[in-house]
Amino acid sequence: MLKYLITERKLIVTLAKNDFRKKFAGSYMGILWALVQPVVTVLMYWFVFQVGLRQTQSYGGVPFILWMLAGLVPWFYFNDALTGGTNSLVEYSYLVKKVVFRIEILPIVKACSALYVHVFFVVLTYVLYCLYGKFPGWYSFQLLYYSGCMFILVLSLSYGTAAISVLFRDNVQIVAIALQVGVWFTPIMWNFADIAPRLPKMVCWIFKLNPMYYICYGYRDSLIGHVPFWHHPALTAWFWIFTILAYLWGTRTFRRSRGHFADVL
Repeated sequence: MLKYLITERKLIVTLAKNDFRKKFAGSYMGILWALVQPVVTVLMYWFVFQVGLRQTQSYGGVPFILWMLAGLVPWFYFNDALTGGTNSLVEYSYLVKKVVFRIEILPIVKACSALYVHVFFVVLTYVLYCLYGKFPGWYSFQLLYYSGCMFILVLSLSYGTAAISVLFRDNVQIVAIALQVGVWFTPIMWNFADIAPRLPKMVCWIFKLNPMYYICYGYRDSLIGHVPFWHHPALTAWFWIFTILAYLWGTRTFRRSRGHFADVL
């Protein structure tokens, strides 16, 4: 993965830009649609929780909407990048059939393409936090670390899910449903600390086994709690163990299935 990121970096950047643009080619608003949809989603969650359900409690000295936004921003990227990566080989089937093209970079292209919207939302989050008087400090630079963690996690999973999707097209829908369910099993719209005392310890550990638990709370630690990532050694170790295992599974599945891609597509 690192080899292709370095040797094929120019091609990856070019394809990522084209991939981002072509999603909205022909529409009047163009790439603005990539920003409108997540903004509308945030406003919908804000209306449901803060206006409809009267969720006025603050967490870490910030309103609920800002606390929730710190968890939604990484999830938006994870959702878009994994969905795109899962469908990357099918979508770019004309490149897969080219003998001289390195198809290993296609999941990387999708992960890089999703970064454009992610960077926009990180900047928007900083602006909103500043408007509420929560100015970013040194701990905010940890977002680079957590974003890098998420990038590697998405790629590790995408190699496997993309290979399976070529041979089993229903896998795209399965991943989409898993992501729809996963957003509610990840502490994004609800605070894990509020329900943890009422749950058995085993159930609490099951929630923490979700790798996006580590990422979402890492974003909140960076923006709100100002907690360094090395203060969670057990969660950090588990995240990287999971990511390495996912990478080994994903790349092995990709390599073993590669010989059938051109025939199936």
